[in-house]
Amino acid sequence: MAQDKTIDFGFEEVPVEEKQGRVRGVFDSVASSYDVMNDAMSMGVHRIWKDMAIAKINPQPGEVHVDIAGGTGDLARRFIKRADDVRVRRGGDPAKAYIVDINAEMLLAGIDARKDKGLDLTRVCGDAQRLPFPDNYADVVTIAFGIRNVTDRDMALRDMRRILKPGGRFYCLEFSTPPTEWLRKIYDLYSFNVIPKMGGVLAGDGDSYQYLVESIRKFPKQDAFADMLKSAGFKRVSYEDYTGGVCALHWGWKV
Repeated sequence: MAQDKTIDFGFEEVPVEEKQGRVRGVFDSVASSYDVMNDAMSMGVHRIWKDMAIAKINPQPGEVHVDIAGGTGDLARRFIKRADDVRVRRGGDPAKAYIVDINAEMLLAGIDARKDKGLDLTRVCGDAQRLPFPDNYADVVTIAFGIRNVTDRDMALRDMRRILKPGGRFYCLEFSTPPTEWLRKIYDLYSFNVIPKMGGVLAGDGDSYQYLVESIRKFPKQDAFADMLKSAGFKRVSYEDYTGGVCALHWGWKV
């Protein structure tokens, strides 16, 4: 009899059918303190990475943006505001963004009337592997710090490409692997010794942050993930490292 298929959940191997539920449990647990923890873990640098990503994405008036695993809405808000900056100079329609997340608690935690005011934002509880959008719908699809938590990444990448219009662009911002050994050692020392303890103090949940650290180490390295984008059908695939490779922005186009 064939063995049941397993998949990584951090450094633990679990049955494939269990991963999604366990990931949901992690984010349900940390949702209320997610932004605070991101600031603490990265010393605020994640905001700079997102700003750099938005500059590369180059949002335009009238574009439709779908942000996957976008729970708290950071990237979607940036997208609309950057498109509005362009609209002031050139005219055109406002941009629209959908924040998609499989975790309802993350979507609820991201609702902020002050930050959302005047922005065409729609929150959707949905699965990255089976996106609730028609073919050829979005101008831009993004996922920031979420692809490593998806059970079937190949399936998700193909579905993200499906909903892009021809000529549409995909961007993935994700923690990655520094290419230099000395930086990897410093990064590992900080990640495994500081972040779970910080999670215990600030979020009351060190175990969830232990998983998040481990999930980063299990994620494919930059070139391997670029190959996954190519296999999913994206063209003009490339990436650039941020902060010495601690984070990387990957992109590809639907041609």
